Amino acid sequence: MNRQQWIGIGGVVLVGLVIAVVQAKKSDEQMGVATKDKVDLPEIKGSEDLDKIVITNADKGEVVLEKKGDKWELSKPVSFPANQANVKTLVDNLKELAVTELVEPNATEDIKKSYQLDPAHAVHVVGYKGSDKKLDDIFGKSGGRGQTVMVADKPAIYVAKGYSSYLYAREVKGWRDTEILKFEDGNVISLVIDKTAEAAGAAAAGADAGAAAKKAAGTLSFTKAGDKWAGTWNGQAIPRLDEEKIKDALRVFHALNADDFGDGKGADVTGLDKPVATVTIALKDNAGKYVLKLGKQATGSERYGTKDGSETVYVIPSTASEWATPDVSKFEHPADAGAKDSGK
Repeated sequence: MNRQQWIGIGGVVLVGLVIAVVQAKKSDEQMGVATKDKVDLPEIKGSEDLDKIVITNADKGEVVLEKKGDKWELSKPVSFPANQANVKTLVDNLKELAVTELVEPNATEDIKKSYQLDPAHAVHVVGYKGSDKKLDDIFGKSGGRGQTVMVADKPAIYVAKGYSSYLYAREVKGWRDTEILKFEDGNVISLVIDKTAEAAGAAAAGADAGAAAKKAAGTLSFTKAGDKWAGTWNGQAIPRLDEEKIKDALRVFHALNADDFGDGKGADVTGLDKPVATVTIALKDNAGKYVLKLGKQATGSERYGTKDGSETVYVIPSTASEWATPDVSKFEHPADAGAKDSGK
């Protein structure tokens, strides 16, 4: 690249920087001037100060989080255990908020709308401790100097520092506990995958469909004795068994979280009345057993699923769905790796 080209690139970068600075300056100018009077948002010292949080997030509707004992639960729009980590980061963020500047001492409805502090755009956060309202804040447009905010029932618009919008703008699934399975993969003594004909019946077409489905149906069973794994396919030993592939599967299942939920969807959509696969995982010393059933595809290669002991319909991630509906070859060394062909 010659000198003239370097100069041209430098000029383009410089122009871009100038535009960014000008835009940031205009954005800041729209946020008013610094107030001489210090105004603080209510102080939140920690999660023990709140036992209920209500978030109304424009078109995403209302989310209600309530603390029961030492755990948070989602009570609206669905009743479900809350994602404890996400609620904690929200509460931690609330205690960092501080008003720094005054934008408008007496905002009209039109001014509120210009700062996205109207119901169609704003994020409204109300926090309680028992019946005591600890905070009632409305967040709107952000700029280079911070986040616009109003305290409910007060006419002024301020700029606040410390607000992290993504913590408040989560979809409902982001407030729910997405954990499906959690166990130490080193404690597993058996992994069984039962596949019905439907698991891969659609993989072939026409006259070959039935044969392909029959071949795909069956049971993969893996058991561990000491540090050694053994495996069978429909009761027959898998000669080219690759033990590392079993460990790969367990690494996927041992901390399995849902991608989404299938609330309100019937069996005609989920296919869970006739699962295509059932995964059973047993732990040593009778420490527990997990049973995961998978139905129809949700989006892409994700599948709907349930686990024993729960009526919740989950959307199982693609990787886990694929390990739950595999061909036997997924657990074998390649035929050209020197091992004897299993004949599958």
